[in-house]
Amino acid sequence: MIKIFGEKIKMITLFINKKKYPCTIIKSSPNKIIFIKKINKGNYKLLLGYKKIKKINKPLSGLFSKYKTDNYKKLIEINNLSNEDFKFLKNKKFIDLNYFNKIKFIDIVGNSIGKGFQGVVKRYNFSGVGGKTHGQHNRLRSPGSIGAGSSPSRVFKGLKMAGRMGNKRITIKKIKILDIDYKKNLLLIKGSIPGKKNNFLIIRKWK
Repeated sequence: MIKIFGEKIKMITLFINKKKYPCTIIKSSPNKIIFIKKINKGNYKLLLGYKKIKKINKPLSGLFSKYKTDNYKKLIEINNLSNEDFKFLKNKKFIDLNYFNKIKFIDIVGNSIGKGFQGVVKRYNFSGVGGKTHGQHNRLRSPGSIGAGSSPSRVFKGLKMAGRMGNKRITIKKIKILDIDYKKNLLLIKGSIPGKKNNFLIIRKWK
């Protein structure tokens, strides 16, 4: 399945036929096809690059010089490419939003907003350990007891505790495409998607 890169721009309100839709704008400049390799019969491998940059490390500079192409910030490798997709990409140097011309629904993969190390009150909506009476001191947002007594004398795995919150890879499936601006390389979709502004996304058609 073909996937391309995009960037989250912002959210707006879009009116279509007097109906109001929450809309997210995604910018997806043409993705560079670095190479297409045939693995076996009916199976191909594709490497795409997105967003040109000047500075690059040595291993990647060797890759780009090998295929005589510019340096790109993001790379995506797609395996098990079908014959149908290969025919679509044949003799093309870039993939753009024209690929989604006749597609109504897509999947979007991105990272959620990171919130750092958080306690159990914010992370899991704990209520804390009671009020300020009976000698409670600086425990209003405490998780409380986590032990299990003398038997089994250990803390069970998977217990809800403080830790890193957010910054997880999230896939939103079956998002409706409201409109596509081919001149400005903008994709307008219904609803919200994970991540903050200018966050990189992977866009693919819904199965």
